[in-house]
Amino acid sequence: MVDDALALGIQHAALNFNLSQLVDPRGDTNNLSWSFDGKTYRFQRAYVESLDQQIKKLSDHGVVVSLILLNYVSGDPEVRRLLQHPDYSTNCPNNLSAFNVSTPESRAWLEASIEFLANRWSRSDARYGRVWNWIVGNEVNSHWFWANCGRVGMEKFADDYLKVVRLVHRAVRRQSANGRVYVSLEHHWNIRYPGGDAEQAFPGRAFLDYFARRAREGGDFDWNVAFHPYPENLFEPRSWKDVSATGDWRATPRITFKNLPQLLAYLDQSELKFEGRRRRVILSEQGFHTPDGPDGEVVQAAAYCYAWNQVAALDGIDSFILHRHVDHREEGGLRLGLWTRKPDSVATPERKKRIYEVFRMADTPRWKEAFEFALPVIGIRGWK
Repeated sequence: MVDDALALGIQHAALNFNLSQLVDPRGDTNNLSWSFDGKTYRFQRAYVESLDQQIKKLSDHGVVVSLILLNYVSGDPEVRRLLQHPDYSTNCPNNLSAFNVSTPESRAWLEASIEFLANRWSRSDARYGRVWNWIVGNEVNSHWFWANCGRVGMEKFADDYLKVVRLVHRAVRRQSANGRVYVSLEHHWNIRYPGGDAEQAFPGRAFLDYFARRAREGGDFDWNVAFHPYPENLFEPRSWKDVSATGDWRATPRITFKNLPQLLAYLDQSELKFEGRRRRVILSEQGFHTPDGPDGEVVQAAAYCYAWNQVAALDGIDSFILHRHVDHREEGGLRLGLWTRKPDSVATPERKKRIYEVFRMADTPRWKEAFEFALPVIGIRGWK
């Protein structure tokens, strides 16, 4: 709901982008075209133009748009041949494949696609809108669930993912000198997601250590971090109670809003910097469940107040993108929205929750007034 988002005063927005809906390997001349490395590539006009409408309306209002690059498995066998990772497991849960860079043809399609998009959404006249941030995949340290390439060890996955991130960075920077490219991580830091084994999920820190070292060995480049510091228990929004979020990045099992400064402390290491600068961080997906009971909406809203205050105090985090706008039926019982949903719908908005007005007042001169109710909920006297 772009109009509602703008009324809320948002400054950042993250949009999902599905590569398999973009490509047209059959070359319909009514579709959009792009020349790359001596060959013409075609892209689905209707899909691109539908995104134009969202992106332009947001960026014309000064919203910084981040695109989350995803690779859902297509029903089209020719698209699957080009885009689906050769080791993708069909029994993975979310129908999301890692990007395929296993052949010259698949690499060319990926690079041409990103170059086409970056050109379209980086024009100086912003004719189609503007995208600044390019997030490669989703929560890739739990790859089995969000970027599947079969059962694989961390180093093999990271080497493959590094090829993709480097390719995306190269394609974006040919069209936009200041476009930023991000790796995407969830909140498990020195432990892996317990729902996956060692060939399905990896600790975020070990993954980033290895990724950064391999990037330096191949010629470092300007990659950044899109992090998701959800509370340790997604059904418990009171992140200030997180037990597994401790004060040392070398040992903490998770990084959540409670110990978020530890992510920046980790990135402050000299070997992780690029040209002497710390990698930039965006918080591209995180939210707060509405617990059952009469105080559920108050607790959810207080959790947002706590998290917003943590982020506002830190230098080096560029955005805090709340997930989600409206409660969604297919999120395993989580109710993360600013709006409730109609009971017979997937995500049709019904009414605004307590968090709605709190979100609207954040980043305004009246934020303290709007947040005051949260102090006794959290158990503190003031925001310092």
